[in-house]
Amino acid sequence: MCGGRGSRLGDETEKPLRAIAGRPMVDRVLDALAESRIAATHAVVSPHATRTRAHLAERATDSPSPPVVDAPGNGYVADLQYAMDAVDAGGDPLLTVAADLPLLDGAAVNAVIDAARAADGDSLTVCVPAARKRELGVSADATTAIDGREVVPAGINVVGTGDREANDADGDGGAVHLTDDVRIAVNVNYPSDARTAERLLKHDVTQPPVDGSVDHHTDQ
Repeated sequence: MCGGRGSRLGDETEKPLRAIAGRPMVDRVLDALAESRIAATHAVVSPHATRTRAHLAERATDSPSPPVVDAPGNGYVADLQYAMDAVDAGGDPLLTVAADLPLLDGAAVNAVIDAARAADGDSLTVCVPAARKRELGVSADATTAIDGREVVPAGINVVGTGDREANDADGDGGAVHLTDDVRIAVNVNYPSDARTAERLLKHDVTQPPVDGSVDHHTDQ
């Protein structure tokens, strides 16, 4: 999903094109998907992200670029539903990923795929404890409570064939996967988030978390 304006980031750059450590976030996420076991990738843009669409076309001249879905720009959930209707997944579950996860890598994507396969059903909502995000120094907007814990949707989910309705397009159906993994915990919504992401990228965050992190499922 790479059709956002990025107004909270405070400049004219479209959100997917915001550079983190010298590279646009959308490129970092596409590279992570290319490294993973995902069979095919589609980039969902909108009228709010015309420069992102042009960037994807330019990227195709140097490396494989995914097919583009031109969503109407009616909001994240509506555009996601539009994209799911437009893509022929052949009955397979769909992995949905926001373009604001610059620390994501192929191993983290594969971990989400494995968690979805291990869960009941074929849909999975990935969340991060709000306390973990605050510990890392990133924003924790849109919190919700699961099993008495304050959590934040991570922006990466698996949507099964039975949950492709508008109310479930953003990952509100099926099981919940709760993780502290820094690669999934850092969404860039504000300039302070971008600074934190760049700081973390100076360290090796490509390995799974080993310092007291949590990784488990629950049913919604």
